[in-house]
Amino acid sequence: MRIIVIKCGGSVLDELTDDFFSSLRELMENGFSPVIVHGGGPAINSMLDLFGITAQFKDGLRVTCEKTMGIVEMVLSGQTNRQLCGMLIKNGFNALGINGSDGDCLQGDYLDKNALGYVGTISEVNNELIMMTIENGYIPVITPIASAKDGFKLNINGDYAAASIAKVLKAERCAFVTNVEGILIEGEIVSDVTEQEVEDYIADGQIYGGMVPKVMSALSAMAAGVEKVMIISGKKQFYKNSSWHGTSIAAKERVLK
Repeated sequence: MRIIVIKCGGSVLDELTDDFFSSLRELMENGFSPVIVHGGGPAINSMLDLFGITAQFKDGLRVTCEKTMGIVEMVLSGQTNRQLCGMLIKNGFNALGINGSDGDCLQGDYLDKNALGYVGTISEVNNELIMMTIENGYIPVITPIASAKDGFKLNINGDYAAASIAKVLKAERCAFVTNVEGILIEGEIVSDVTEQEVEDYIADGQIYGGMVPKVMSALSAMAAGVEKVMIISGKKQFYKNSSWHGTSIAAKERVLK
């Protein structure tokens, strides 16, 4: 089974177009089984504002007290997961929303409870649950929330969650959906680069601005053990006629298209 794990950031959900869903359909027709992991940062921030809670971040991670964790779970499982599943169903897909803590789909450990609160890393992925969902004809749509050994829920960085799932499922690719077509160098989209080339492009300023966190997410997936990572667009065709459109990043050697 050819599995592709697709990470949709919360800021991208409102920008997914018919072309994105057309590419997803063609992927499945060509034997790929998608697993989707999503975020919800903007919606979480809006809800925190509504409750009068100041969003805090440390080293790019959301500091998560118990009250914040409740809001994170409410937004991810009750809003953004519903939104994405609804969009998939509207476009003719069988989508099944899974809160990451359900059935111990994602199990985690505290990253640094004193400094970050209920923020964790993935210690185990219930691949049997995910594969059962796929084998029964559904696209799993997973929130990055894990269950801890003490019974509490943990807020997991969505990029790390996607990378961990991709590694356990031995996914052929892990794709990060953005609002651009890929990495732009000297006015042109580069179709494939190495991890070292990406780091060099960042160092010399050719990758800059909003693209930096996007490629850093891809590199973090590679650090977690995923061999092939892609940056693709949620606005245009990223897969057509068995060809990928976006930027493939390989750890050592270039990805052959």
